[in-house]
Amino acid sequence: MSIMRSCAMAAVAATLVTPAIAEERRDTIYINPFAGFQYFDDKRSLDESATYGFGVEYRFLPHWAIEGVYSRANADHKYGSGDSDFEEVRVDGTYYFAGPEETWNPYVSLGAGHADFGNDSSRMGTSGSNHDETRVNVGTGVRYNVTDRFSLRGDLREFHGIDESTFDTQVSLGFSLAFARTTTSPSPAPAPVPAKPADTDNDGVIDSRDQCPGTKAGVAVNTAGCELDADNDGVVNSADQCPNTTAGADVDATGCEGVTETIETFEVEVQFPTNSSVIGNKYDDEIRRVADFLKAHPETVVEIGGHSDDRGDADYNQTLSKRRAQAVAKRLTDALGIDPERVTAVGYGETEPVASNTTAEGRAANRRVEARIQVQR
Repeated sequence: MSIMRSCAMAAVAATLVTPAIAEERRDTIYINPFAGFQYFDDKRSLDESATYGFGVEYRFLPHWAIEGVYSRANADHKYGSGDSDFEEVRVDGTYYFAGPEETWNPYVSLGAGHADFGNDSSRMGTSGSNHDETRVNVGTGVRYNVTDRFSLRGDLREFHGIDESTFDTQVSLGFSLAFARTTTSPSPAPAPVPAKPADTDNDGVIDSRDQCPGTKAGVAVNTAGCELDADNDGVVNSADQCPNTTAGADVDATGCEGVTETIETFEVEVQFPTNSSVIGNKYDDEIRRVADFLKAHPETVVEIGGHSDDRGDADYNQTLSKRRAQAVAKRLTDALGIDPERVTAVGYGETEPVASNTTAEGRAANRRVEARIQVQR
């Protein structure tokens, strides 16, 4: 086997090792020239001899490498004149006990190769012969990293010749030039964030499941998006003036027991200052019309309803309209002597307009107080 052919085989073998793919990996190639001393088995009849050579090492993982090595020597015959040319090509696998960033890198190694022990017949004065042999080896050593590019390496290796069961020993010292490359696999693209389902009325129930769209802001709703009715009387909590009514009882629009019928409605023309629920004494005659009707019809009750236009926050308008209704109801029960049990105040806010809120006249008409005279049936 020729030396060139053997070197080619070693180079091909070194490229067959495929590293595991990682997110980030540092590959290093070392050029390893060395010189050493080789002790041959007595069966070879060769004296100890200086040996030299070089290796090409591929460190494909922090702790693993593979190396193709060529070495040669010229050994004298131990029991006669003449010498023999020795050449070997081998492939070694190496495990490092430390990462390449560490200063000291001890290792163990295992490999196999082909050795050619050629006889120099001109110096022996005989015909001579060539002897080829397959050798396996095991070794240990250490790499000392002087810099990222330059390191020293000491190696002790035992060879076993398979054909004649020989044992040879080699000790060597060399240096290395490193050519490193860091490869990074691209990170996978993040998964697209799904669009948040729409919840138009912000009640916590998405539109596709909301059976009561447009609920008032801040009210408690069930899983269907509808406002709660705690006493199950058919009147939602925000409009229920009589919570905890008897189960199954008939209730009116305010959630109170008994069915009422409106028989008369008075529009009470009371003007309130902006953002105020204070009533001036000049409106007593206007409110007295309601009191006189109630006194003339003792079987009746009255609901004082406050209304507003749609300017401003809806919740605030509802609260303000109720305060104004309460102010009118208080004037009926205090100054005009109507039994408080016959008077109820309700704030409707902007929910029951009687005119368009797009004009000043319409908004003024919507800012009103009504007295609904009712008879319970």
